[in-house]
Amino acid sequence: MEGRVRESYRKIRDQDLNEEIQYTLQIRKNHMCIKSTSTGPELTWDSWLPALLLPLLLLAALAAAAALGALLLDLPSYEIPRGVNQPAKLRLVLAVLLGTAAVGKILEKTGICSQITFGRYMRRGRRLALDPKLFIQDLQFKKVPVRVYQPKAPFDGRRRGIIFFHGGGWVFGSLDTYEKVCRYISRESESVVVSVEYRLAPEHKYPAAYEDCLNATVHFMKNIEHYGVDPARIIVSGDSAGGNLAAAVSQTLASRPDLPKLRAQILIYPGLQALDFNLPSYQQNRGVPLLFRERAAFFALQYLNGDASHVEEVLEGSHIPADIRLKYRKWVSPDNIPEQFKVRGVKPLVPTDCIAEVYEAVKRFCEPNLCPLLAEDAVVHQQPESFILTCEYDVLRDDGLLYKKRLEDNGVPVTWYHIEDGFHGIISLHDYGGFSFPAGKRGLDSIVNFIKGLY
Repeated sequence: MEGRVRESYRKIRDQDLNEEIQYTLQIRKNHMCIKSTSTGPELTWDSWLPALLLPLLLLAALAAAAALGALLLDLPSYEIPRGVNQPAKLRLVLAVLLGTAAVGKILEKTGICSQITFGRYMRRGRRLALDPKLFIQDLQFKKVPVRVYQPKAPFDGRRRGIIFFHGGGWVFGSLDTYEKVCRYISRESESVVVSVEYRLAPEHKYPAAYEDCLNATVHFMKNIEHYGVDPARIIVSGDSAGGNLAAAVSQTLASRPDLPKLRAQILIYPGLQALDFNLPSYQQNRGVPLLFRERAAFFALQYLNGDASHVEEVLEGSHIPADIRLKYRKWVSPDNIPEQFKVRGVKPLVPTDCIAEVYEAVKRFCEPNLCPLLAEDAVVHQQPESFILTCEYDVLRDDGLLYKKRLEDNGVPVTWYHIEDGFHGIISLHDYGGFSFPAGKRGLDSIVNFIKGLY
């Protein structure tokens, strides 16, 4: 354990140190509004040193926080890939998140509050000032809290309506957390956006989140005349766990003739299955933030039944019987992943015997409302036009690729946007102060462009 902590600390302290210092210098320079001209005074190291002291001390504190987080959370060695967008900045984001998790663990051990409660508090975001271009109101749809964003500008005809389900592993996230993302989508696409605050795990287990999202969506579809929305242009969307919920809701609505047909679904790095945590993307990105392989399994179990005690068995694959694994192999298999996504290395999975007790506890992983990738072809065939966004450095990359293939095989039009230098959660950091990433903005703009193209 001590060796792991030393290794974690060394990586933050030494790996690409020059990048981190340059990034810190740039931040400090921007904040101080320093201008260097040929006629101005020369900036010497002595004049820079006092200004640099605070950010460098902050960098050291973040490094210590990350090391402490790795120790208390018993995390494996993490990795910041060379090809990721702005690796130095991502390392700082990781340090903040690990430091937050470490403090939460300490608070939990001292009985002050749970780690999850503290994590939610730190991620809650803040209410922003009024947006001059949007009407924003908090409502309830079938007792589910929602936030509705409506553009103020005049519009010829009825607008598109977008239901958005936030990410956060079914455990974290809120209306405030995704406020900036939803405002941006509403403004830029000139659409009505409904952000849904579904119940969170582990207090509310599956299918609570799914039911909240479905009920809110059905209520909106039945009352769209109040929001000036075209019933032929309703879209469900979400990122990460929210992408899972969007896919599940879309599949359910396909069998509802009493409701308008969905125009599209937008799935942003969605998690769509819990049968195989050893797909190529899980192997290649197991230690890449913001979602580690172990945490992906942890979140799935928290959502399923609020009990993550079987996380190791789920990771090694001993939670699914051989006959069930064989049944779904046609849909959940490395063989269905394009070869270009295997060049960073893939190890063949060594079969393990199923543990009956574990399977009994997690057998609902085979339900499509929980794992939409397992839906039958008859259901997938009825899905609306789809947009799927994936990131290269994301454990959930292959979930999106596998669902893309299933949709295309069933004749569903798919627009796919792959962020070559992206990582999991990059969209949620949009306009997040100094923690935003250009690659995330590109991804968000691709979503807006897709929406604007739906007629």
